[in-house]
Amino acid sequence: MNADYNAICTFLYHEARLLDDRQWDEWLALHAEDVEYWMPAWDDDDRLTEDPQSQISLIYYPNRNGLEDRVFRIKTERSGASMPEPRTCHAVQNVEVLDDRGDAVDVRYNFHTLSHRYKATDEFFGTMFVTLRRVEGRLRIARKKIVLKNDYIRQVIDVYHV
Repeated sequence: MNADYNAICTFLYHEARLLDDRQWDEWLALHAEDVEYWMPAWDDDDRLTEDPQSQISLIYYPNRNGLEDRVFRIKTERSGASMPEPRTCHAVQNVEVLDDRGDAVDVRYNFHTLSHRYKATDEFFGTMFVTLRRVEGRLRIARKKIVLKNDYIRQVIDVYHV
């Protein structure tokens, strides 16, 4: 893909802005049809779970259908966990291109999200491992693995928290 660092950073910043601005359809459009979206959990030995099919995950969607359902529920107020929608502020930091395979590029970056709801502000932070590929001339997220590093989460975690 001949990774263009500035284009990659611009894409990641744009994704964060769409989440903060609650532009769900536009955010969803950034994901390839076959995207795998996964947030593994920490096990009792302080290791990440490795298999979303047989171990617990905080979030797991094997393709875009799961993300589409999630966005539908958020937009139509059919998600009690998302009502009222929190106000968020995403920060994307330390963007690093790990591998450029020609048709796809693997990127690692850190995130810090502030989420405000019910007069309380929560923080979520961690590392993203994202595979981007060009689909019809545009970058799309083909895979996203989210390593949430918070030790304690006092609420239901959702796509807008990360």
